[in-house]
Amino acid sequence: MKIRIGYGLGTRNATTDQDRFASLVDGLERNEFDSLWLSERLSGECPDPLIGMAFAAARTKKLKVGMSVLVLPGRNPVVLAKSLASLDQLSGGRVLPAFGLGVADSAEHQAFGVQRTDRGGWFNEALPLMKRLWLEDGVTHEGKRFKVVDVTIRPKPVQQPLEVWLGGIAPLELRRVGRHADGWLPSFCTPSQVAEARAEIERVAAENDREIEDEHYGALIPYRESAAELPDSMKAILAKRNPDADPDSIIPTKQAIGKTVQGFIDEGFSKFVLIPTVEPTDWDSELDEIAAIAKPMEN
Repeated sequence: MKIRIGYGLGTRNATTDQDRFASLVDGLERNEFDSLWLSERLSGECPDPLIGMAFAAARTKKLKVGMSVLVLPGRNPVVLAKSLASLDQLSGGRVLPAFGLGVADSAEHQAFGVQRTDRGGWFNEALPLMKRLWLEDGVTHEGKRFKVVDVTIRPKPVQQPLEVWLGGIAPLELRRVGRHADGWLPSFCTPSQVAEARAEIERVAAENDREIEDEHYGALIPYRESAAELPDSMKAILAKRNPDADPDSIIPTKQAIGKTVQGFIDEGFSKFVLIPTVEPTDWDSELDEIAAIAKPMEN
């Protein structure tokens, strides 16, 4: 397996101005991190993922750019397919699209204009349509939410196919991964939990005559400066998403990152995104330190 280490920003971050964001991007490129992943929250401090990805791609030569995740329900799939295909072309094939249904927040649902009960149906119709638009010409589709007749988008992505990553570990989310995803990147999970969930994904994929490559299983791993540092926001997420798990096994300290990553590697996972629970004051020194800890695990 090719072990690859990426880096991400959460939804509550301070890296929103040009100089600070540029410092993050430059540090990732200099330290040869695999990728930058940006989260979406309309009401959060984080920058829009598509805008941030375009900024990062224009400033670098090797760094891949992805979203963790971009909310799909509420977006026009043809327009979004065009945007991502264009970015993949202009970046030389460095886009890592990842989609979700959005956070369980009524204000966010209202902003996207999609009822909570319709998010799954919207997602399940929009994503296959986007995949067709990236591969085919003259696409015709008539569904409950979208109708297109003989539509072709240009340019096509450099990557053929443009592979889509999904997250989540709830039963419904795992079934969606099995039906639609090319890769899986869950968060707030232990190695044993993702190993069990992977078996379910592979079962559903086989039922749908699909297969997810062994190289396309990974995990988002938040980390903290010290054992005593665990923000209330992270405590709330853990309590909601994985209440029985030991926080140390989900959110390692810096020095324990290697051990945590190795636990996932032992279960056959190979793609990782590290996310700081509290952003550093200086990106240069932080990324140099994290690279020294995590990058030696790549092969």
